[in-house]
Amino acid sequence: MSDPTNPDVPVLELHPDSPLRQAALEVERHAAEAGWDQPPRLFALVRTADLVARAPELAAQVGDGSDGSFTPIEQDGVPVEGFEQALAQMSWPGDVDGCAAVIERFMLPAGVETELPEDPEEAAAVMAAHPDRQEVRLVAAVLRGGSAHSAVRRRGDGADSDLLEGPGLVPGLVALLNHTLLSEPPRRVESPHGDVFSEMEVTP
Repeated sequence: MSDPTNPDVPVLELHPDSPLRQAALEVERHAAEAGWDQPPRLFALVRTADLVARAPELAAQVGDGSDGSFTPIEQDGVPVEGFEQALAQMSWPGDVDGCAAVIERFMLPAGVETELPEDPEEAAAVMAAHPDRQEVRLVAAVLRGGSAHSAVRRRGDGADSDLLEGPGLVPGLVALLNHTLLSEPPRRVESPHGDVFSEMEVTP
């Protein structure tokens, strides 16, 4: 769905239970298995039925796609520094139906941000050392057309927090991912990660 006043801008839609939501939760579980202190991760989302049609040997691992599911395919070469800037520079080939990303960030209590240094590196150092900081894992998944699902989990001293889900939890990351899907699909891959169907790593 698009904004009727600006058809180029997708409107966020949350599907409480849908193939997109299941793909987002699968990505979050996959990231959680690796634990914390992980670099950003980026996934192409492709319809499982289309994936199996191209690579039938994957059917035993991902199913036949008759349920309308999407399969996340992790991308290599994702930059650790400047991840958001890299997203702003990329677009996906036409055989990618959507994408998802996982990033870890520090959050500070309200009002503390105004006290941070202007220099980004200094600000990051202050945030990392702040006694009241909270570390969170952010997940966003989007499809062409604007459907989105997002999730947030807070790191705990013992057990991590329960997973929070909602359409507006990580609007900045959703917007960046949507931007990678807005342009007309190129005839050949423009993504810095190459053909998503070559050397695939399908999330288990």
